[in-house]
Amino acid sequence: MDLGLAGRRAFVGGGSAGLGRACAEALLDEGASVTICARDAARLERARAELGAGREDRVIAIAADLSDPARARAAVEEAAKRLGGLDALVANTGGPPPGPFVAHDLAAWQKATDALLLSTVAMVQAALPSLRASDQPRIIFCASTSVKQPIAGLVLSNSIRAAVAGLSKTLADELGPERILVNTVCPGMIDTDRIRHLGPVLADRAQAIPLRRIGRPAEFGAFVAFLCSSRASYITGQLIAVDGGSTRATF
Repeated sequence: MDLGLAGRRAFVGGGSAGLGRACAEALLDEGASVTICARDAARLERARAELGAGREDRVIAIAADLSDPARARAAVEEAAKRLGGLDALVANTGGPPPGPFVAHDLAAWQKATDALLLSTVAMVQAALPSLRASDQPRIIFCASTSVKQPIAGLVLSNSIRAAVAGLSKTLADELGPERILVNTVCPGMIDTDRIRHLGPVLADRAQAIPLRRIGRPAEFGAFVAFLCSSRASYITGQLIAVDGGSTRATF
């Protein structure tokens, strides 16, 4: 299936590893040019070299801490300048620390709000001029199944990612007349560094998933690439779980 992504230009946050890297790789495989962004410059450069093998001219790396809204805005603006525009924004940032409500002071809430919500707002604001000039504009928010079904011990993620989901729904409504499609993709248990520390617990949790396994980053990346494609031209305003069926919510 031709996804119509050849020649398209995308910005992918957190592109040096995990879900962000998988999204970047899927887009590159479909012929897009991609700017990857992450704060660890050395790790980012390794990812750029690996992803760009045989297609170096289609991969750009910009080192920036996307948890800082000002730096997130600057990174997207630079990407749009270097790519000559943007057709897709994949807003992906790292998750906040775990813990119950009593474990986090106001400073922790502010830091998580900056990293998850305000940085996302800044990236969208920076990308909008380019997206408005595109004939296939897409905004994809990478969130968590916590926006559909709160996860115990993740009060920061449960709360602030829900705000991102509300932003996504609102933007889909406001930007729909401009043909800008906005969706939120909610990963469940995917085999990334963030969940590997669970160790032996991982196998037990995987058994609670209907497919009886955790997901592969490439499976998540492939779905994000589909949403960026011409084939997904009538999908907007959706919160879509990629979780092997583990979310039991009916909406």
